[in-house]
Amino acid sequence: MAGDLLYPENVHNYLLNVSLREPPILKRLRDETATHPMGGMQISPEQGQFMALLIQLMGARNTLEVGVFTGYSSLAVALALPAGGRIVACDVSEEYTDVARRYWHEAGVDHLIDLQLRPALETLNQMLASGARGRFDFAFIDADKQNYEGYYECALELIRPGGIIMVDNVIWSGRVADPNDNDPSTVAIRAFNKKLHSDSRVALSMLPLGDGVTLALKR
Repeated sequence: MAGDLLYPENVHNYLLNVSLREPPILKRLRDETATHPMGGMQISPEQGQFMALLIQLMGARNTLEVGVFTGYSSLAVALALPAGGRIVACDVSEEYTDVARRYWHEAGVDHLIDLQLRPALETLNQMLASGARGRFDFAFIDADKQNYEGYYECALELIRPGGIIMVDNVIWSGRVADPNDNDPSTVAIRAFNKKLHSDSRVALSMLPLGDGVTLALKR
């Protein structure tokens, strides 16, 4: 979810004007999603571009996504993957992911994406049970906040040493810094951020990108 801007709108517009190289198909998907009642759940375009850059920097081939929505993040990653790359994408909404499938198909990357329509923890635990530990290079978590810890623990087992987990909404429009905000999602993100701060299994960086992202590099 993009959330409220973490810097002034004129600065954000400048950032986009001088750095964003958004493929037309991603722009069309973003514009369509912006008209949706839940359009605020879409990641920001500069975040998508950053994810694509990470994929290329890492030479990632096998990636994992928890929370697809209308598919902007998965499409950005798929367009950056090398030949033979693969995304396992987890979501529970057929309605939202129908939009994603349409754009994946148009972009010619649908064959790279294995969409799992069921609770993500079921998919992640099944992959672990089938021996998929250490098979993924990159994971992106952007789903229901109360399950962030469970998604993270599974992803940490599924990615290889040197792999990266990227977690969205960690600043949560600044609400995590408000001690009077006790909404369940806010409380869950606040606890998750505290957990990662002391997690010696990863190298860590939180960035004011989009609605705040954390990068966790598995040691």
